Amino acid sequence: MKHLRLGVSSYSFWHFTPEKVSLESIFDQAAEMGFMGVEILHQQLESEDNSYLQSLKRHAFRNGLSLYNFGTSQDFVWDDKETRQQNVDHSKHCIDLAHDLGIPSIRINAGAWRRGGWEDLKETRGWTTPWEGFTHDDGFNWAIEGLSACLEHAQKQGVMLLLENHWGLTTTADGMLRILETINSPWLRAILDMGNFYFDGDMYTAMEKIAPWVDLAHAKTYPGGGEVFTIPLDYPRILRILNDAGFKGYLSVEMEGKEAPQTAVPKSMTMLQDAWNLLKS
Repeated sequence: MKHLRLGVSSYSFWHFTPEKVSLESIFDQAAEMGFMGVEILHQQLESEDNSYLQSLKRHAFRNGLSLYNFGTSQDFVWDDKETRQQNVDHSKHCIDLAHDLGIPSIRINAGAWRRGGWEDLKETRGWTTPWEGFTHDDGFNWAIEGLSACLEHAQKQGVMLLLENHWGLTTTADGMLRILETINSPWLRAILDMGNFYFDGDMYTAMEKIAPWVDLAHAKTYPGGGEVFTIPLDYPRILRILNDAGFKGYLSVEMEGKEAPQTAVPKSMTMLQDAWNLLKS
């Protein structure tokens, strides 16, 4: 990593509150703050009409911003084959949206043995316990099958699939590696979410395991205290792990704190720049 490529996720400005924050306003703020690009959430689109998508692309370009990732959600851990297929179809649709937006990658999830909300996630250490009558192998086989079914379309559209450590099957680095190594496709790589190896023993060892697969890193920050967790992160150490693995991608700020984004996001940017300067000194 010769240069620090700082981007920001639109999630940093909108934590799924009832009132959406427009992507156009986020592009304006991100440019003013000095970011190189923006990662946008599927849930934040106002429409999927092509005219709207192209206007977003234009707005980003006019602000000198790259749109480098499209944050999508899917879940392949279902015992019902029809529901798994619906998630495959949804993922292919998201690939098409990314293509139309000129975005070269999407965030993709494997799935989870979900039960309830955030409190249940904490109690089950990441929704990792299989449902009664099923095994871990069932979940991994469903996820590998579902992700594999998306690869041909991803290649056709020129959109990378980036598997994130987003609870469930990917709560641990070993779970992520089981999927990545089994599929072993150049069109499936990884996103490191710095705050999401919370339940994997030593989170830094976990990061080291997947670092060679990582093409995008989510830098979680928590100004004002986290919405769900507040996890102390050693950013210089994490940047060193990524740097040693040959990482060249965007460091994408995911501000998950309760402080207003207008002050919390610039603070997060400065914190990461300081970590980078420590690494290079």
